[in-house]
Amino acid sequence: MTTMIRSSLLLLCGLASAGVLPAQAPKVDFPAPSPTSTVKQRVGLTDVEIVYSRPGVKGRKIFGGLVPYGEVWRTGANNATKITFSTSVKFGGADVPAGSYALYSVPGPDEWTVILSKVTGQWGAYQYNAKDDFVRVKVTPVKLTEPIETFVIGLNDLRDESATLNLVWEKTRVVVKLEVDVTSVVVPQIEAAMAAEGKGKPYFPSAMFYLEHNLDLTKAAGWIDAAIADNPDAFYMYYHKARLLARMGNKDGAIATAKKSIEMAGKAGGSAASEYTRLNNTLIDGLK
Repeated sequence: MTTMIRSSLLLLCGLASAGVLPAQAPKVDFPAPSPTSTVKQRVGLTDVEIVYSRPGVKGRKIFGGLVPYGEVWRTGANNATKITFSTSVKFGGADVPAGSYALYSVPGPDEWTVILSKVTGQWGAYQYNAKDDFVRVKVTPVKLTEPIETFVIGLNDLRDESATLNLVWEKTRVVVKLEVDVTSVVVPQIEAAMAAEGKGKPYFPSAMFYLEHNLDLTKAAGWIDAAIADNPDAFYMYYHKARLLARMGNKDGAIATAKKSIEMAGKAGGSAASEYTRLNNTLIDGLK
């Protein structure tokens, strides 16, 4: 150690001992220009998580300006947007395994390319490389009449087996369809539960699953009858049995069952009874 460095260290130690070192400026907690957001949504049996940053318009021209047409965009701000699927999905019709991906896009006035990249955690799109793409899908942007100030990614149009991924900013909305597999997972579980010994079988939810997914309606009818036998005062089950009979083409049986549901609901009273009376009447009107 040189004499000059040793002297400087001794001087600093002396100042510290005397309490005369310059004080540190207090920390300032600045607001983030593009706050980070996390979206979590279950689609059927698949958990989807999106982590992204949300820039604002702030008086700027966005698409074709701040975000140039024809160039890869991080689809947000700061780090490239990250999307994670807990199971395999179809992304815009393309098969995608479970896992995490960077969500990039290439905006255009009449067509967007939405990209899932195998490389996550990059800042911006500066190191983006097309060789890391897992899938690219083409979508047509929708023009909005009212501007959206802050960029938002959402999952909407939720169904048991599908949803839509929405990218919305300024006056543009881009939609990519997500599809997930539910039937091949749930049906074997239902069959196993029905084949097992013992009580507490899921008759009603199983019947509803088969009805909603247009599976074996004869099985569903047997299960809903078993559910009603266990719950003879459940007027709402009679309504769903009427729906099932209507789907099977038994119009007279559906109307008779709906009328029985109305009668039982009237005896039970309450707001739920009023709701199911309305639902049953709507079903009957649709069958006349």
